[in-house]
Amino acid sequence: MARLKAFTMPKWGIEMSEGTIAEWMVAENQPFAKGTVLTLIETDKITNEVEAEADGRFVRLIAEAGQTYPVGALLAVLSDGGEADPAEIDALVAGFKPVDAGFAPDGDEAPAAAPEPVAPVAAASAIPDGIAISPVARDKAVAAGLDVAGLAGSGRGGRITAQDVDRAIAPPAAPTLVGVLPTPPATTVFATPMARRVAAIHAVALETVAGSGPRGRVRKADVLAAVPTPVPAPAPAPVAAPVAPALGGVEIVAMSSMRRTIARRLTEAKQQIPHFYVRRRVRADRLLALRAAVQGQRPSVNDYLVRACALALMEVPQVNIQVHGQEIHRFADADVAVAVATEKGLVTPIVRAADRLSVAEISAAMASLAQRARAGKLKPEEFSGGSFSLSNLGGFGVEQFDAIINPPQGAILAVGTARPEPIDDDGAIRIVPVLHLSLSCDHRAIDGADGGRFLAALAGLIENPGLL
Repeated sequence: MARLKAFTMPKWGIEMSEGTIAEWMVAENQPFAKGTVLTLIETDKITNEVEAEADGRFVRLIAEAGQTYPVGALLAVLSDGGEADPAEIDALVAGFKPVDAGFAPDGDEAPAAAPEPVAPVAAASAIPDGIAISPVARDKAVAAGLDVAGLAGSGRGGRITAQDVDRAIAPPAAPTLVGVLPTPPATTVFATPMARRVAAIHAVALETVAGSGPRGRVRKADVLAAVPTPVPAPAPAPVAAPVAPALGGVEIVAMSSMRRTIARRLTEAKQQIPHFYVRRRVRADRLLALRAAVQGQRPSVNDYLVRACALALMEVPQVNIQVHGQEIHRFADADVAVAVATEKGLVTPIVRAADRLSVAEISAAMASLAQRARAGKLKPEEFSGGSFSLSNLGGFGVEQFDAIINPPQGAILAVGTARPEPIDDDGAIRIVPVLHLSLSCDHRAIDGADGGRFLAALAGLIENPGLL
């Protein structure tokens, strides 16, 4: 008899509360060996590979790819490789209690044989003995007064499972949609919210679509496959009145787990942190000349700015802080978080103790961090914390912008492109590259004078790059 285990949403890092199933790498009932990558799970900032701890197979996949689940949620049922009784699987699912690990401990294993519940006489007579239904499903159906005679089972051999009964009992989910898109009509078809909306846009009846998701759930791809290919129509005669655009041209893209986290954190930061801004122009001709004179692998301008920010933070420690409720945490080292753009959103890997590193060491550290950030391979400790942030959009030609503070940090520096501008150079007017700096500060912990002193120290380092 097979031994069953619960496969749950793991927890990486203290702040992780949920994860998204990016992709199942093995199919249901497909045998796998120890070390096989079972699934890819997206968290706030990274994508993790979950490997098998032993040989086995999934006897039931519960979680759907693309959906988000809380830590400890049941994602699938594991078997050691033997045949599993559907009744045992149903019993494990019905009696599951969330845990904080990808593989449930031995105490959470399913028993070798699920005991048959003793049903009352009235319950036994409510459902004929000839109907294939699991014990848990039978109890639920009797308690709800559900007639299972016409219920199609999704278990092995058409057996009615607890999930089948739950779906039959639950009222149809009809999401409330607003905006220019039509509201999907009420239906009892088991489908994802995205599939319902796409079906409404393309006038596809969900009852006619075969679902490819777990337990036959209709997914977006199933609906799109059922959309008829449009037949080109002859060119219409010119008309005077304009024609309104078709709603079918709207593309709906679900937010990734990372994008949802970014949206939530930045909204909270803008609403809860009293921002104020200090701005300054800084000549950059000497810094650019110093960089141009470097032989071999040249650090980027951003690497010099990270070093300059770290040294300025040591000179003005009032800005090298984190804010935690009623407390201000000041740090002995400058842990500078640097904004890196990825396909899935913004990530801020941290250069630890940047004040102790040379520009060349910072350049090497940033190259490694940026590469792993774009690949989604950062470790939680590499992007959590930090005492200050730097965001540079100069490479995109942006002249100046203001950034939102990354809590719990107290400040963030926004840097634009170096553009030629006139400056006063000992009474003479010169045209040199000038950087526009904007420092966003948390007024709960940083005063305007502190921000001004920091920018003055930073300007002194950038305009005299030999100090770096």
